[in-house]
Amino acid sequence: MSDKEAVPGYDAPVEALEDVESGSPRQNGEISEAKSKQLVRRQDYRIIPLSAAIYLLCYLDRSNIGNAKVLNSTTGDDLLTRTHMTAYQYTIALMIFLIAYAIFEVPSNYFLKKVRPSRWIAFLMLSWGSITVGFAGVQSYAGVVVVRFLLGVFEAGLFPGLVYYLTFWYRPEERSIRVAAILASATLAGAFGGAIAYGVGHMNQVQGLSGWRWLFILEGLPSILSAFFVWFALPDYPETASWLSAEEKALAAQRLSGHGSQGNSAAMTWADAKSTLLEWRLWCHYIIYFGISVPFSSLSLFTPSLTAGLGFENLNAQLMTVPPYACAYVVTLAASWSADHFNARALHSSIFSLLGAVGFIASATLPRMRIVLVMDVSLSQPRVLLPVFLRSWGGFPPICTRRRLSGWQLPSISRWARRARSSVYGSIRQRRLPRGTRWVTGSMPASCS
Repeated sequence: MSDKEAVPGYDAPVEALEDVESGSPRQNGEISEAKSKQLVRRQDYRIIPLSAAIYLLCYLDRSNIGNAKVLNSTTGDDLLTRTHMTAYQYTIALMIFLIAYAIFEVPSNYFLKKVRPSRWIAFLMLSWGSITVGFAGVQSYAGVVVVRFLLGVFEAGLFPGLVYYLTFWYRPEERSIRVAAILASATLAGAFGGAIAYGVGHMNQVQGLSGWRWLFILEGLPSILSAFFVWFALPDYPETASWLSAEEKALAAQRLSGHGSQGNSAAMTWADAKSTLLEWRLWCHYIIYFGISVPFSSLSLFTPSLTAGLGFENLNAQLMTVPPYACAYVVTLAASWSADHFNARALHSSIFSLLGAVGFIASATLPRMRIVLVMDVSLSQPRVLLPVFLRSWGGFPPICTRRRLSGWQLPSISRWARRARSSVYGSIRQRRLPRGTRWVTGSMPASCS
């Protein structure tokens, strides 16, 4: 087999490189493999932590409305009371965000490529951070709806943008674990959000502002400030990265030949879009993804309310959301690694989906008085929160492991369609999520709403 031949179903090997010192070609082998791994590590250090931090801030600003709903509710200073909203109107506000998210998720990737990733993502961060801070000034239901819609517009492009952005740097088999690492930061956002809300709750009526208004201000400012850092720190493409040598840039281009995206690659055509939407395997995965996306979305929006319904009052309801999310972060990373290591992604996704289903069913059917009685007699709060832990395990790990099943449908999809798939994937998923908000609200006890 020649150096340029490839086994069907596997990625083409890296072609021979020219030795910079001797000027002679160097065949694929241990040296080029070591160079490739070293390059990937350098890219990881520059890209993955920053991308995860960006998504953490995005998810924090998206989900803090769930904390605001019950923050300082015992004193009548919560979001619903101050804006004169009903529980039904609150649900509509959540749905408005998801509608905007679904509409603008796909078009955003066009601007990411047109403008440059660092510029577009920084613009999105500045926009949603400013809108989050502006949320502190709303006085009515109409204001909440408008702000949530705008928030959905500017947050819609981040995650599909990050997934598309990774195609500029990584081969297909290298992306899934990195997407999982970025997604896992959403669980940290839940943990940080609960801890921040607990602290901000003590600022209620400071300078005449309710605690939930301070919450939006203090959680929106980091996104605004970080946008300026991302503008300069986020690398756009390997071919323009100043921290890569000429040899590393050549290696990056050869590694991605036929598999990745480039800043000067051809534009997407209608034929590419048609081939994506007519791929039957994609639609099978959409159906599966719908089922696990509903709890993923509803968790961040309703966990504080559901925790309050378990008997935790006032600020303790915020604090008790931290342990499940912190644990879910570890479980999500472990599940993603295990699914890849044992090549059992479908099995892992199924197991954790089942655990999540048990948690949701237990929360809906287990009598509240029995839960409180167990807490009072055994003084074991973790046992009270067991359904919450199970829900978090069933919400986040299946999403990450499910993302890694995409190899099943990729061989029959064109290269541009593979890159577009992530945007279409998320957009169609968002059209299902409003149902999740209605289901959760409809099944919540009156004490939670």
